[in-house]
Amino acid sequence: MDPKERKHTIEDFRAGRSRVLVSSDLLARGIDIQQISLVINYELPMNRENYVHRIGRAGRFGRKGTTINMLLPEEEAMMTDICEHYKMKVTILPENLSTLL
Repeated sequence: MDPKERKHTIEDFRAGRSRVLVSSDLLARGIDIQQISLVINYELPMNRENYVHRIGRAGRFGRKGTTINMLLPEEEAMMTDICEHYKMKVTILPENLSTLL
């Protein structure tokens, strides 16, 4: 997207005219939208610092948020590194998601 189109898209998302925003690492930092409650990582970022910035979009200002990471087998080591570095635990979703209810 060119910068003008990107700005318009972000404004639509921020205003609630668009409910889903698909982005690259370009928006890992600097986007501050309070209503985000879910971040889905289709792939892990290139560096672990951007991971924290990505997931930090969900649950800002004391709100609850959820992050779902869709990992390929070759990304599991990177996810382990991120978890160890930030001392966090990631729960693997069960195959049958109805068990979560």
